Amino acid sequence: MVEILQNKNSATRFQILVEIAAGGPGTQQKAIAARLGVTPQAVSGYMRQLLEAGLVSETDRSTYKISAAGVNWMLKVLRETNEYVAAVQRAVTNITTCAAIAESDLGQGQAVGLKMKDGLLYASAETRGGARGVARSSVARGQDVDVTDIQGLVELARGKVAILRVPGIEKGGSRRTDPLRLQNLADDGGQVGAIGIEALVALRRAGIEPRYLYGVAEAAVEAARCGLSFTVVCTEDAVPGLLKRLQEQKLDYELIDLSLG
Repeated sequence: MVEILQNKNSATRFQILVEIAAGGPGTQQKAIAARLGVTPQAVSGYMRQLLEAGLVSETDRSTYKISAAGVNWMLKVLRETNEYVAAVQRAVTNITTCAAIAESDLGQGQAVGLKMKDGLLYASAETRGGARGVARSSVARGQDVDVTDIQGLVELARGKVAILRVPGIEKGGSRRTDPLRLQNLADDGGQVGAIGIEALVALRRAGIEPRYLYGVAEAAVEAARCGLSFTVVCTEDAVPGLLKRLQEQKLDYELIDLSLG
């Protein structure tokens, strides 16, 4: 859940930072209080919290500017909020109509069962258990079908992300990566992405061409959410950022070191 939706204190601090960003360093507490509909005393208390947290710095008497840490926190909140909004939009859309792949020929008005397979939503004539709905169109097997009147929950087990860590160039890069182990772990026909030049070259030395070179972390997150496993071959200096992203999404992962020696 988004931090500012769980904690009123965080929400107000975020609003204050937005006001400072919009009004510039000369923005005073009285002006912020007026725009937020709170007392100047309340704003003063929040300002002390922001100062103690290092999210703002004081430029003059009762005027402030946002610190680098403050900007990073705001961007983190914005990212979480955008992801939550996207999830809500998907949920609301699914209440009315969703798209699925027809697992068999379906007729308009036919009751259908819904299930996830290989990360995709399928509609079938089998309606026992799980989620179900009604096909709004007559379609042939393999076509997309619009399904409405959805009831129940689509069973979905989250996938797992395997992180295969390779040494940075200062430690030998791809030349110090175990190619046989990399091949065994990554060449399974699943989704594979590379983060870092060393990781890309290590994969190519093992005879594997990664499907993802850009937006790999987000691709791994989305795949795991849809129940798919994903392998990320990652240069060691990029591992902490990837782990943080997966931990934020509470996704299961395994970290494996491919260094030789």
